[in-house]
Amino acid sequence: MASGCTRWVDGHPGAGKVVAKGGVDPGFIRGTDGGPVDRLAATAITDIDAFWEAAFPDAFGEKWRPLEGGIYSVDTADPSAKPPPCTEKASDVEGNAFYCPSADAIAWDRAALLPVLQDRFGDAAVVIVLAHEVGHAVQRRMGITPEAERRDPQKYPTILTEAMADCFAGSFVKWVNDGKSEHLAIGTDTLDSALGALITFRDPVGTSPQDRAAHGNAFDRVSAFQDGYQQGTRFCGAMTVENRPFTQQAFTTLDDRDRGGNLPFDEMLEAVTDDLGRYYGALVTARGKAWTPPKTTPTREEPDCSGDQGPVAFCPKDGSVEVEVTRELPELHAEIGDYATGVLLASRYGLAARSAAGEGVEGADAAASALCLAGAYTREVFTRRQGFGLSPGDLDEAVQVLLAHDYAARDATGRQAVEPGFQRVDVFRGGVFEGVKACGLG
Repeated sequence: MASGCTRWVDGHPGAGKVVAKGGVDPGFIRGTDGGPVDRLAATAITDIDAFWEAAFPDAFGEKWRPLEGGIYSVDTADPSAKPPPCTEKASDVEGNAFYCPSADAIAWDRAALLPVLQDRFGDAAVVIVLAHEVGHAVQRRMGITPEAERRDPQKYPTILTEAMADCFAGSFVKWVNDGKSEHLAIGTDTLDSALGALITFRDPVGTSPQDRAAHGNAFDRVSAFQDGYQQGTRFCGAMTVENRPFTQQAFTTLDDRDRGGNLPFDEMLEAVTDDLGRYYGALVTARGKAWTPPKTTPTREEPDCSGDQGPVAFCPKDGSVEVEVTRELPELHAEIGDYATGVLLASRYGLAARSAAGEGVEGADAAASALCLAGAYTREVFTRRQGFGLSPGDLDEAVQVLLAHDYAARDATGRQAVEPGFQRVDVFRGGVFEGVKACGLG
């Protein structure tokens, strides 16, 4: 049983909409009650199957074989409900959706999973979960079976097969977004919801990537989904432990574990501003320009030195950075984690670096560059062995704040921003994976 794909932890994305063009009769689903949740699931499964009927031969040179063992909707609130394959009793499915490789079947909890996902994140979450589970069926048809995984666990660790399934789900969503689906229509806002759902399915902070049940942190899962969306099914199918980087980390100290990887707000603010000054100073001086670290000014009100940039703002007139320290930024810090603070500061320092390097700080290109530079800085601190560095969970916090807010992706006027959250995460990833060269800093 490919289980645990839908285990979630707290997150705060917005719900996106999936428009079902008529819907599909769920009568082919075993155990269905014929209700709206199963109708949405039936619609998703039908279009996912149509996607793979077209995509599988092109990607893997063989005809697609639909699921042979059936589709199961389980009312886990009913003690008399029949268990699906790979389980002994219906309650084994509680809060879960899974692919059963031995039976080539998919099952979900109709009572305590799909309606909860739908209510919390919108229809998109249901579609993405089911696309992910069918992704495991794709792997079986590729020869990545439980037997193969047991024979060579180093070749097919769980974190890799889960990333591949996320990637396949991204490819399907792109197909729908391109208007090729018969029954589903997905808007741009739903991409943010899809990523929000993946965030809630991440591993608990501090899980080792070598853990046999590891599914990946939010950054890794979002990256796999976006790669599938952009690169397609062949790319997903070619993932290996050699070519797929993972950022998930275990805690290395007891103190960090006990803090959940988070520094107190004031301590984080002092540590990250000093480090940002050194990092961006090196970038600017390497380009033959002078650098003076921005004066960081705390304010009790939202900064207004240059338009609406949110709780952290770069002030072009004097090159300073204003930081609101009484309400929104401390709240984001407490709600999401300390690297929410770090990302917002890193992007505003990115504007300061662009200004010092003689580059513009207004307009869409400047906004994207500042966000990318925050990713490049994140790349630097993620790989450090000494000094200020990232804790497990920090990259997840970056994804969360970028999905929920556009502050890190605004220009110095506050009027231009990278939209939507899906695109913000992608621009940030460019800096993380490629460094400064991706960021348009001359």
